[in-house]
Formats: sequence, structure tokens, C-alpha cells
Amino acid sequence: MYVAVKGGEQAILNTHKMISEARRGDPAIAELTLTQISEQLRLAVDRVMAEGSVYDRELAALALKQAQGDAMEAIFLLRAYRTTLPRIAMSEPVDTSRMTIRRRISATFKDVPGGQVLGPTYDYTHRLLDFELAAEGLERVRATSAAEPLEENVPRVVDLLHHEGVLQEDNDDGNDEVFDLTRQPMSFPAGRDQRLQSLARADEGFLLGLAYSTTRGYGFNHPFVGELRLGEVTVEIVPEELGFPIAIADVTVTECQMINSFQGTAEQPPQFTRGYGLTFGHNEGKAMSMSLVDRSLRARELGEDVRHPAQNEEFVLSHADNVEGNGLITHYKLPHYVDFQAELQLVRQLRAEYEAARAVQTKEAAE
Repeated sequence: MYVAVKGGEQAILNTHKMISEARRGDPAIAELTLTQISEQLRLAVDRVMAEGSVYDRELAALALKQAQGDAMEAIFLLRAYRTTLPRIAMSEPVDTSRMTIRRRISATFKDVPGGQVLGPTYDYTHRLLDFELAAEGLERVRATSAAEPLEENVPRVVDLLHHEGVLQEDNDDGNDEVFDLTRQPMSFPAGRDQRLQSLARADEGFLLGLAYSTTRGYGFNHPFVGELRLGEVTVEIVPEELGFPIAIADVTVTECQMINSFQGTAEQPPQFTRGYGLTFGHNEGKAMSMSLVDRSLRARELGEDVRHPAQNEEFVLSHADNVEGNGLITHYKLPHYVDFQAELQLVRQLRAEYEAARAVQTKEAAE
């Protein structure tokens, strides 16, 4: 470590004070509250919750504040805190068909049961800086909606394709034992439950890059957004002393079902297949990328050639976790004095041998 460097332990303690001062900024400016961060930086909070694997807006806001807005560091903080929490119960499977929908679109059908609900999205903005946001105290225009409230149970778009028989059914191996990535080491070959857990807390940027690669010819993806929905779902547990499910919370999730063409095999007819993505909070890019990579990782299952990075589950799952990746890259800042001296000595020796050999060759050429 750097304890042996000038100042030793006191220098390290001073770095803690310096980062605290840098985090606070100008004391003359009002300090951000956790409520402000949670309410006004909602998408950043949602990403930290999703990749930190903890659904708690206040804790995610605290992590963002502590990390000075660095999402990667905030995710690291929240993931570390998660390890201290006791596990009280296992929740029941969440039924997203009963989601209280705030946004729901489909790129496959114009008219779908329940209708298209644009909801809160940047998709239709002009990507121009809004200087009105810099004006304090300006009254904001509130949204109005003439749409009728959605029914409690809005059928999924993919159900329409299921009824027609052109969408492959997801395989159910009948195993009630679900892989738990937080308590079991990653293993290969990975089941789909392990893959989806890994992708759900994977780095959004990494998944986006992989998803992009699959649509550019490195994975045979020709995707359609079957359905993308945002809303609240109820989480239930079954206490041992009761024996029946009780609701403990409503959480916001984003779900994406991506539909892909499939030419079929000797055993399977031509049909559509799908990739699936589900994340905490409002994380559309993450959910879409996740669904594309999920479909790509099903290549072996569907009898497709595994030739590209996004189809290689060991490559994808071993490098998708931003906390692990950040830890490895960051550790290079730690002292490597002994390693470097060994490398330096080796290079010097090899150079000496190289120069000696060149001298011999030059002498022989001259003779």
C-alpha cells in the first residue's frame, strides 16, 4: 500500500478530508438533500438501484451523493452495503401482467389491447438544451391526459403471437430451485436463470455495446420491440407462520420483450423467438439491451453457431459486472513496485542480449 509513502497513515486520512471537501463544494451553496436527488435525478437513482441490486431510493440517493454523482462508485457502495443485510424471506414470482402501467409501447402492432401509452420518455424530445431549467422558481407546465385509465390486467403483446403459434414457448425445465447469483459462484454452462440475474445487474454501457454488436452482424439479431412497459408491480412473500402470500411493497420496474426471427431447424418450425429484460426502476436502455443479449446468449440452445462475443456466455457473464470490472481496473493504481522492478530487470537483460547479438551480426557483416 501507500502507507510507506510520504506522510503514511496521516496522508491517507487527509485524502478522506479532501474528498469530503470536494464532495461538499462551495459551502455558500445549499447542500443537496437525499430527497432532491431521489426526486430530481430519478434515472440516475434507478440505475444505481438496478445495478446495485437493492431497491431503496434513499440508499441509492445517499450512494450517489457520497460518490459525487459517479454512478459506478455509487453502485459499488450500494452493492457493498447489500452484503450486510440479512435475508428475511424469498419473494414470490412477480406477475408483470398485473403491472400498474405508466408507459407501454409496442413496435410490432399499431393497435394493441390497452393501447399504446407513451408516458414519460425522452424519445420524442428534440435533444436541445432547455435553458428554462436554469431559471429558478419558474412554474412548470403540468401534463394533462385525456386517456382512459388502463385496466388492472393489460395483456402482453407476446400473448397475441402465442395464440397464433408463431412465437416459441419459453422452456420450463420444471426445476423450482432458482440459481442465486448472490450466494452461489458463477458456473458454466449457465442456465437462463443465472444469465438473466447476471444481466440484470450488469453494467448498462457494456450491455449496450454488446447489444449494438448483435444488430450489426455479430450475432444474427433482427429485433422488434414486442413490448416495453414501465410501471409498478406488487412484491409478495409467504411467511411460514401464515402460509399464504402477503404484499410487502410496490416496486417500479421496466420490462422488455424483444422478438427475433428464427429460421427453424429440422426439429423446430420457423417461428419467432424472444429475449427478455427486466430491471428495477425506469431503465429502458438497460432492459432493451438486456433482452437483446439474452436472445443472443440463447444461440446454443436454438442450434445456432456460436461465433461472436455476445453469443459467448463465458465472455459476457465474466465481464458484465461493473463492480468486478471496476475493482480490477482500479487496483492497478495500487503499488506494483516489486512487479515492475522484475519486469524492468528482465527488459534490461533482454535488451543487453539483443544489443550483443546485433554487435556480432554487424561484425560478421563487416568481415
